[in-house]
Amino acid sequence: MLTLSSNDIVLGCQAETWQHALDAAFDTLCAAGLVDQGYRHGLSDREAQSSTWLGNGIAIPHGTPESRDAVLKTGVRVLQFPKGVEWHDGNRVHVLVTIAAQSDEHLDILRSLTHVLDQEGIAERLASAESAEAVAELLSRPVVQARLDRDTLCLRHDAKDLLDLGLAGAQRLRRLGLVDTSFVSALLEQRPTSLGKGLWLYAVEHGVQAPGLAVVTPSAPIHEGETPVEMALCFAAQGEASRSLLTSVLSLLDADSSPREWDAEQVLACLAGETSGTTSRRARVLNAHGLHARPAKVLVQKARDTGVPIQVRLTEGNGQPVSASSLTKVISLGARRGQELVFSARGEGADAALDALIAAVTDGLGEQVVPFEEGRAPRRQPATPQAERPRAPEADTPIMAVAASPGLAVAPLFVLRTPDFFYPETASDAAEQRRRLHSAMEEGVAQLQALVAGTAGGEVANILSMHQEMLSDPELIQAAEEGINEGQSAEAAWWQAIDTAARAQEQLADRLLAERAADLRDVGRRVLGVLCAVELPQPPDSPYILVTDDIGPSDVARLDTQRVRGILTARGGATAHSAILARALGIPAVVGAGAGILALEDGNELLLDGEGGQIVIAPSAQRRERFLKRMEEREQLAAKAWDARFEPAQTRDGVRVEVAANLGNTAHAGDAVSRGAEGVGLLRTEFLFMSHADMPDVETQEQEYRVALDALDGRPLVARTLDVGGDKPLAYWPLPQEDNPFLGLRGIRLALTRPQVLRDQFTALIRAANGRPLRIMLPMVKDVAEFRAAKAIFDEVAEEQGKVLDGDTLQLGVMIEIPSSALLAGTLAPDVDFFSIGTNDLTQYTLAIDRGHPELSAQSDGLHPAVLRLIELTVNAAHAHGKWVGVCGELASDRLALPVLLGLGVDELSVSARQVPMVKERMRGFDMQQAREQARQALEQPTAEAVRDMLESLS
Repeated sequence: MLTLSSNDIVLGCQAETWQHALDAAFDTLCAAGLVDQGYRHGLSDREAQSSTWLGNGIAIPHGTPESRDAVLKTGVRVLQFPKGVEWHDGNRVHVLVTIAAQSDEHLDILRSLTHVLDQEGIAERLASAESAEAVAELLSRPVVQARLDRDTLCLRHDAKDLLDLGLAGAQRLRRLGLVDTSFVSALLEQRPTSLGKGLWLYAVEHGVQAPGLAVVTPSAPIHEGETPVEMALCFAAQGEASRSLLTSVLSLLDADSSPREWDAEQVLACLAGETSGTTSRRARVLNAHGLHARPAKVLVQKARDTGVPIQVRLTEGNGQPVSASSLTKVISLGARRGQELVFSARGEGADAALDALIAAVTDGLGEQVVPFEEGRAPRRQPATPQAERPRAPEADTPIMAVAASPGLAVAPLFVLRTPDFFYPETASDAAEQRRRLHSAMEEGVAQLQALVAGTAGGEVANILSMHQEMLSDPELIQAAEEGINEGQSAEAAWWQAIDTAARAQEQLADRLLAERAADLRDVGRRVLGVLCAVELPQPPDSPYILVTDDIGPSDVARLDTQRVRGILTARGGATAHSAILARALGIPAVVGAGAGILALEDGNELLLDGEGGQIVIAPSAQRRERFLKRMEEREQLAAKAWDARFEPAQTRDGVRVEVAANLGNTAHAGDAVSRGAEGVGLLRTEFLFMSHADMPDVETQEQEYRVALDALDGRPLVARTLDVGGDKPLAYWPLPQEDNPFLGLRGIRLALTRPQVLRDQFTALIRAANGRPLRIMLPMVKDVAEFRAAKAIFDEVAEEQGKVLDGDTLQLGVMIEIPSSALLAGTLAPDVDFFSIGTNDLTQYTLAIDRGHPELSAQSDGLHPAVLRLIELTVNAAHAHGKWVGVCGELASDRLALPVLLGLGVDELSVSARQVPMVKERMRGFDMQQAREQARQALEQPTAEAVRDMLESLS
């Protein structure tokens, strides 16, 4: 996040027009080395789109997304105009907070300034400030906000009298850091005030660090004298900041039911003024960056257009409502994507007004939005009408999905449907519910311990042990217990805690981490099953292929590998823990096949290809016979391949093609060599950076790279420079959230923003190699300019180390994973030493399909003729300049793609280490004439499906 210091502030500026003020702002950015000349137009273009005037004499000029290339370094400069400047929208500006942002950092600045906008006289104070420090203090001084949210509620507390309730509220405020022990002492000396309707107020000013309101209700009826006690309010008062809390307290007096019976949502709704005479609606924020200025403006205008006073609040955090007609108030909510808003209004026209606002939020408030995917609750859902139910795949028709674990399987299918969990939402006996929850968790731990004991160790045991740790997570337990204290049943409170944590996990940019939400839900269902006494249906005793919506890691570990021939899921990804475990257990798996597979009937025969990601339901006799023949041939081929794993990789007519291994960790290099790898064709060096809390220094990197080079014993190492950013962030290299991280700041373009990081990595790699074969490649290169920028750094390092690019021992190349680099391969080839084609990303960008998309990922096929044409362009350009070309994506190990790639002229294939023997052996089964003919025919096909059908007919 951008921050302000006195060095960023320029005092006493003058300008006749707003254009002159904007020019002055640009000049300060340029003089500070933050931008180049192109940013001047970006500032003007932004004002042409909409005014950047924020309020209270402040404007925040910043460039458009198109002008970000002109930003050399992220920064901010503040210009003070004591006499003011009339802005183009008619407002008068005294301060320009001018931002140079390489992404959307200006959103953080905007949110941090909203507190200034509600302070009376702030514009005059900014205009008259005589020091930069004074301006910085005015802009940066945080406003104290009164605390009233779920954390300040203490419902159904086991109390004997009113004092117990008051002390519980004081202790809750103390634990939250709002008050100190002197507050508790002062409360003991105070007589509470009866507000009527069983409400009692403790108001204390001593020992208050920040204002807040704790709300405490008793678990059983109690009295103060003859007066019933429904609720105790513990008020930490602190000047004007706490005034809004008193308004909230008054709302409780309008309630027409017993507050002692309320749950947390009812309490917060009433404190927000949503009583019986109020109409309310809910909507989830869908905008990628939440309610920042542009969507907030649209929301406010829509609210004003209704002519009805509307309040809005967040269901989480500080739940106090603000006017939906106030731009600064709406922005100050800080609503993020996925958070829920509650709109409320009273009187005539309230329903129509709220419906209009909900529709506007759902439509994105002027921005393109993607619906928020709700976590699946394990509850019975209303039956879907027959016409809307997904249709089962047709018989004897190949269906493409996502290959998750290699191997072939044929067996009757068994559909494991997620059981229904029936349970009450609420329960009055909190102590009994806590006992039931802890008992169920203990049983869950015992089950996991039994599963771990039954495994052979390795990844299965590690992941199941991690599940045991999840069941002892204090925050998860605390969240569930708080739900129970608020009146939920053990089942409802537990699943709410699980679902909330899983949703947070799913919001992570890193897909690998986001997919771990399945682990949380897996743990959650285990405990829920104990609570509800629900057991999963038992599979047949004979061999079968498991078909299910999604499968948890513990479900995989529980499978009887003697009977389970394969796994097929409707959802999931190839990097989920369930897929990792399937590979570890050697069970063929295909995932992401769509909801239609859940409509299949048990007992139908299924063909499953875990290598090609293909399934066939109820195959014809001919197709089944061909598949069985493939299985038999594969088993024989696998045995033959292992025996010949150290022999050279060459076609039947003696054409040599190097077969190397893809590695995610240098520790696995020795294993790759033992499987016959002729080198490492892709070392993903980001593992080293992700495993450290801080940026690893040159010595740390050198030591790690040397592990792989030593294990390779003279075989070549192709190391990809740091490929993070976008969807793979580093904790110590924070980057702003991006609308589309796959098209954002990542790979080489990120590394070039911090050249020293790239310099250190080059240094460490060259030192570690010490004359041994080293090929360094740069990720995400879009054209020769980016390559040359990185090569200039490389050349300096090589000279310092006394090394030169000799085209043999030391090489520098690029990954071809962006269509532009393939199309421009002819301009890159003279400069580089080699190309390595990353077919995963190249396919994704060429077909505009996210390879992790739950519905479209199966269509992201590297055998699409458009991708093959880009590979052909790359190979032809490289060979015209005497350079070699490798392929390091998943396509390199695809059985059908292998002859096509060689026929296109690829010189090297890099695959997972366990695939090396089979790739070598399959290469020995055809000659180059066959390969070239298959490549020619593949290029003539119209679709990926047609390519596969053609190749299948020839296999």
